[in-house]
Amino acid sequence: MQHMNKLVLLRHGQSQWNLENRFTGWKDVPLTKKGIDEANNAGILLKKNNIKIDRIFSSVLERANKTAEIAMKALDTENLFKDGELIYQKDQSLNERNYGDLVGLNKAETADKFGKDQVHIWRRSYDTPPPNGESLKDVVERVAPYFNKIIKPLILEEKNVLIAAHGNSLRAIMIEIGLYKPKEISSIELPTGSPLCLDFIKGELKKHYYLD
Repeated sequence: MQHMNKLVLLRHGQSQWNLENRFTGWKDVPLTKKGIDEANNAGILLKKNNIKIDRIFSSVLERANKTAEIAMKALDTENLFKDGELIYQKDQSLNERNYGDLVGLNKAETADKFGKDQVHIWRRSYDTPPPNGESLKDVVERVAPYFNKIIKPLILEEKNVLIAAHGNSLRAIMIEIGLYKPKEISSIELPTGSPLCLDFIKGELKKHYYLD
C-alpha cells in the first residue's frame, strides 16, 4: 500500500463582513459566532476522519489565524501546541486578495457606485483588478512562490499540511497545483469552514473532496 498524504485547504469561518456581504480583502475582521462554530466543526471533521496534521500555515489575517487555532484545538493533537499556543507559520503571501477601493463596501453599494457589469468583471475575471487592488492573477503570482518554496517540499516529504486562508488565496493554490485552470476558477466556490482534502501519493495529486 503506497503512502498517501494530505493537503487540507481550509477557508476561514464566516467573518462579520462575510455576513454583511462586504469586500474584506486585507482588512482584519473578526469571526462571527457562526464562523467560530464552523472552525470548531472543521477540527471535529478532521478528528472524525482520523487526519493527523504535521504542519500548519495561515495568512496574517485574524479570521484565518483564529480559524486555524479553533480547528486545531478541536482536532486535539498535542504535537501542534506548545504551552497552549498553536505552532504555525503565518505569512502575508497567503492573505486574501486585496480589493483596493472596494474594501468595506457591500456588494449592493459597489454595484450602485461602479455599475453591476463592471463589478462582475472585477469579481470574476482572472486578470482585471479593481481600482488600487489585485486581480486573481496577481494573487496567484504572490501565492505561488511561497507555496512552491515553503509548502510544496513538505508535500513531497509526505507530510500532512493544513492551510487556513481565504477564498482567493486558496483558489490560487488550486491553480498552482493544477486542480483548475485560470478560466475555470471563477466558478469555484469555497464554503467557509469546510476542510477540502487533496490526497497525494509521492507528490502526485490523486483526488480531492470535502470532509463530511
